[in-house]
Amino acid sequence: LSLKFGDIGNLKGLVIRFLLTTSYYQLSVQNWFSLHRLQLLYNHSIQATFNATRIYAPASYSYHCEHVSSLQRYDALLIPSSANDLSKLWEVTFTDFQIQGFNIQEGHFAYAKDCASFFSPAILMGLVMSLILLLVLAYALHMLIHLKSLDRHYECKASPAYFGQMKDNDLGDEKEPLRSNGNEAYELRNQQFCKIYI
Repeated sequence: LSLKFGDIGNLKGLVIRFLLTTSYYQLSVQNWFSLHRLQLLYNHSIQATFNATRIYAPASYSYHCEHVSSLQRYDALLIPSSANDLSKLWEVTFTDFQIQGFNIQEGHFAYAKDCASFFSPAILMGLVMSLILLLVLAYALHMLIHLKSLDRHYECKASPAYFGQMKDNDLGDEKEPLRSNGNEAYELRNQQFCKIYI
């Protein structure tokens, strides 16, 4: 598949050639195409050759990727074919790249297989945060399940050690005078304390 720039200024003699292959895979029971190699030609001579990696799709689909590039910051799907090649002098980047080599109908792309990875950094971060939240929730449920409930049994008793038993005829008199230095003070005789049984 050749992409020619025609009469566009300095790009008049530039041709980008995509070498596509198709193969049948028994596991998926269908044909797949892959971009095998990319060549840059200028004035009918090959200037650079890049081997393509991970650019493939079912033959009835197209392939789409936001960036197909030879640069590491874009995941470098295009790799120079050899260390001695002039490819290292070239930097190639396609933005919003979509290609389909076979089974083209009415000049339109078929449904696209996207290059987005299922485990991108954002997705991995989301999974890690979800795992942390699940652990916190599991710990909170564990603490709630093992929380002991309080049996609120209150039993109020008068203290026999400090206060005498009250008599029935002494109910009206709840105060007992205390002797002090000329001041009159009173002590409540029916003080009680409560014990809580758990």
